[in-house]
Amino acid sequence: MMTSPPVQSAPTRPVVRLRPKAEARAIRHGFPWVYADELVTDRRTQALPPGQLAVLEDAERRPLGLVTVNPKSKIIARMLDRDPEAVIDQGWFEARLARALSLRSRLFDQPFYRLVHAEADGLPGVVIDRFGDAAVVQPNAAWADALLAPLVAALQAVTGVSTVVKNGAGRARALEGLAEEVTLLCGTLAGPVRVPMNGAVYLADLLGGQKTGLFYDQRPNHAFAARLARDARVLDVFSHVGGFGLACLASGAASALAVDGSAAALELARQGAAEMGVETRFATRQGDAFEVLESLAGDAARFDLVICDPPAFAPAKPALEAGLRAYERIARLAAPLVAPGGYLVLCSCSHAADLSAFRNASARGIGRGGRRGQILYTGFAGPDHPVLPQLAESGYLKSLVFRLDD
Repeated sequence: MMTSPPVQSAPTRPVVRLRPKAEARAIRHGFPWVYADELVTDRRTQALPPGQLAVLEDAERRPLGLVTVNPKSKIIARMLDRDPEAVIDQGWFEARLARALSLRSRLFDQPFYRLVHAEADGLPGVVIDRFGDAAVVQPNAAWADALLAPLVAALQAVTGVSTVVKNGAGRARALEGLAEEVTLLCGTLAGPVRVPMNGAVYLADLLGGQKTGLFYDQRPNHAFAARLARDARVLDVFSHVGGFGLACLASGAASALAVDGSAAALELARQGAAEMGVETRFATRQGDAFEVLESLAGDAARFDLVICDPPAFAPAKPALEAGLRAYERIARLAAPLVAPGGYLVLCSCSHAADLSAFRNASARGIGRGGRRGQILYTGFAGPDHPVLPQLAESGYLKSLVFRLDD
């Protein structure tokens, strides 16, 4: 049973203050975060419980807005509302969710999409993916974890969903000092949810799958790759529940081989193929992606379209160099598997690796794989994953499509 802490009235809220040399201008212009070294962290501030609401002031004691504070996090404060007296209750959540829903309802004719993309939708650290009558909430910041009850009530009131899952797992929660927990908050789930997208059918496991169960962000990139897939032999590496491969089969690919380390994900991919009636053209191979790529090269396998959509090799700046080497290695191993004149799709969901760095690593890997090519398409996340211009981290996904030499 979820319980909500009492909503504080404005006069009782503590005040936190930027250091004299901190850049208040960035906050005023829309940057949503305050880092620990930018805030005065006296004993009073350090004693605030994670998720505490507070009024943020600049060094001259001028109010900047209402923030949530977590002394355990490097992102010590997140902007919630420019009004320092805003009341964060169910009504406040409903207003934010209604705005998010109005965009998605205009973009999509069926209720399968990312409903809330964290800071870009005015809900810092909160991700909500919708699956028809069900939704998965990721409260990746302490304030959202503490106020989950009014958030979920608002979600049901605005969207009408009856089933809500809390997915409290992943690196972001660990950085906030939050425990991992995946639980069904309300409603029922009889099994994986059927999701139609790009003419394909995907089965999303909302309780046991990766992230929220499906990666909506790749929707436009799936669609572009599918345009190249008619009569093609397709290799989909890091396929999860069928991602690119099933979209390609829906567009007339001759065959698709899905490679992933998760047996459960591949089983869902097979079920999706069966739902589509393309199971005879679909095959799976479980194993480490790097090892499978090397094995396929040893077998002299060739494909007209090869897609590699790995997890984030560079989730943060300290991992950037190692991550770029991993992206280069993927490109080096994948390029020789592409038939003459075929296509190679390379993706990165690492926000620490910007487009230029990822493109350069990919090109180096293709060259080291003995191939040359031209870039046909540069893709990003779909419009249900809007980008906050002041926050580069909200635009993390890159997809490059190469046509390799004959």
